[in-house]
Amino acid sequence: MAAEKKVVFDSEAAGSMMNDLRGTFASGRTRSYEWRVSQLKSMEKMLNDCEKDIVDALTQDLSKPELESTLYEIGMLKNSLRVTIKELKRWMKPEKAKTPVTIFPSSGEIVSEPFGVVLIISAWNYPILLSLDPLIGAIAAGNSMVLKPSEIAPASSSLLAKIVPQYLDASSIRVVEGAVGETSALLEQKWDKIFYTGSGRIGRIVMAAAAKHLTPVVLELGGKCPVVVDSGIDVQVTARRIISGKWGCNNGQACISPDYILTTKEFAPNLLDNLKEEIERFYGKKPLESKDLSRIVNSNHFDRMAKLLDDVKVSGKIVYGGERDKEKLRIAPTILLDVPEDSLIMNEEIFGPLLPIITVNKIEDSFDVINLGTKPLAAYLFTQNKKLKEEFVMSVSAGGLVVNDTTIHLAVHTLPFGGVGESGTGSYHGKFSFDAFSHKKAVVYRGFVGDAPIRYPPYTRGKLALMKALLAGDVWALIKALFGLSKTKQD
Repeated sequence: MAAEKKVVFDSEAAGSMMNDLRGTFASGRTRSYEWRVSQLKSMEKMLNDCEKDIVDALTQDLSKPELESTLYEIGMLKNSLRVTIKELKRWMKPEKAKTPVTIFPSSGEIVSEPFGVVLIISAWNYPILLSLDPLIGAIAAGNSMVLKPSEIAPASSSLLAKIVPQYLDASSIRVVEGAVGETSALLEQKWDKIFYTGSGRIGRIVMAAAAKHLTPVVLELGGKCPVVVDSGIDVQVTARRIISGKWGCNNGQACISPDYILTTKEFAPNLLDNLKEEIERFYGKKPLESKDLSRIVNSNHFDRMAKLLDDVKVSGKIVYGGERDKEKLRIAPTILLDVPEDSLIMNEEIFGPLLPIITVNKIEDSFDVINLGTKPLAAYLFTQNKKLKEEFVMSVSAGGLVVNDTTIHLAVHTLPFGGVGESGTGSYHGKFSFDAFSHKKAVVYRGFVGDAPIRYPPYTRGKLALMKALLAGDVWALIKALFGLSKTKQD
């Protein structure tokens, strides 16, 4: 029996798929409210029907605890769908816009129209959430689309490729699996928008490919997210919330996980003691055996973590944890104290279970440390000091800020989620997802009355004076100009 020929997804296959999707979009199929809401409700059904399969896939890919999978991936998607289905009709309505007196009588509005055919490239750390959440926005906005899940989470990628066509409109929504070759074939095509979640290194490749066609992009990247901890706070609650944002979010493998802590030399011992106590309370004395911690995604990322820890400038700075099991791809929660600024761990995004603590003389010095680096995706502050809160909000530039907690802004659909500078461009969540995949088209309506002769040649000095007065909104000058123009006509 002849071996089954493997289907190759290359530039030709990508181009053929694009033609099909463009044909569907051109037909107007995806533009109606009925199509959009039916697809969103079908995705909701898919999440309910396939919940166990999703949890199992996340277990295979990351050993992700069921609670994290249910809450941070499935639960957040269901909430996103509920909000979108409830608000979609309102979002789709044109927004009224005021028009100036210079074009009276007239009216204006802003019409949200779909871009066309869009590409979504998702990440491996939250492979279901970061695939389907942008898809919700693309559907809500009325586009045709292609989803490229991450090959680094193969079980999740395979599951999406299987269930999405079963529940969603395959003539408008496609899933393409694969690695570098397939992604390159996709990036060669002319898309109407590209939405990418992942590392800055790949983000640059995506942006360069998009630039060839002047394709707009949303880049959801990352960075070194700092946590500033002041004294005079509830240190136990602070420690718990830092742990929840760090190790409780996929064992540090999250773009908004705390990357390092900044606190004063005097307060560091107190904070460190509480972190140790709470970590042990959550994950036991043998955290490598805890079922409540995700594993490192693969051996490459494990080796990268090991390299950060084995750096000669860092290896002596471990004050808690550091245990590893390469065979099981597990690294225990690890805290380091006063690592040098020029160490590897302080010069790249950690994206794992290692947490350095940097001490400063005054807590206000923390903001200078943050601003010397690239702008992070998120920054956190724990304080009771009102003035410090205000200074934090005014002086620290980041994708998002949270005071007295970590990571929770991700779940607030009324806030935009996205980066700034090297941590990304563009934002989504809630209506911001709808807006991310919509072009805001300006429309002005006029009738045939009120046709002012001053806009037409010949351009007299009287017309010029009248136009200047109109543009300046100067009533007295307008009266004088009208009087002068009338006098000129009489003459």
